Amino acid sequence: MKAGTMIREFKAKDGREVTLRAPKWDDLDDMLEFINALVDEGADIMMDTRQTREQEVDWLARLLTRLEKDEMSVVVAEVGGRFVGQVEVTKRNMNSKHVGVLGIALKDGFREIGIGTELMKEAENQSRRLGLEILNLEVFGTNKRARHVNEKVGYREVGTWPKAVKRDGAYIDAVMMSKELSE
Repeated sequence: MKAGTMIREFKAKDGREVTLRAPKWDDLDDMLEFINALVDEGADIMMDTRQTREQEVDWLARLLTRLEKDEMSVVVAEVGGRFVGQVEVTKRNMNSKHVGVLGIALKDGFREIGIGTELMKEAENQSRRLGLEILNLEVFGTNKRARHVNEKVGYREVGTWPKAVKRDGAYIDAVMMSKELSE
């Protein structure tokens, strides 16, 4: 998929217009602000360190290259011309090339209004386009909101990695979830 490719638009539950599209270089500053806001918030993501602009440039360059080669799918959500979230699916390789690993995050203030659900649905559409049959993800065991959204769109728990995350001296289990994609 080409950088910036428009996918579709919809209205969030609060009435705001949301655009789903592929990421582009112009997203760099919004993406840097986004990841650092999630880190500052203590969001349930694996990243725990603020990123520099240089690190974000390197990350976005790799992401756009892999996106254009169809090695992964990335869909961003934009509201009012600003980047507010994304979902990415990374294709596994070799004997697992039919499997994708999904990651999703939304900016505070844009959760629980249907954007995450729509991103998940679009991730499935893009995964089918890439020939994937199964999507896997992991979520912090304490993240009830994410587990609910994942279950709502058809993911099921398939296992737990005990104490997979250590945050502020406390252990958190990682819950593995999976979904088989149908045509």
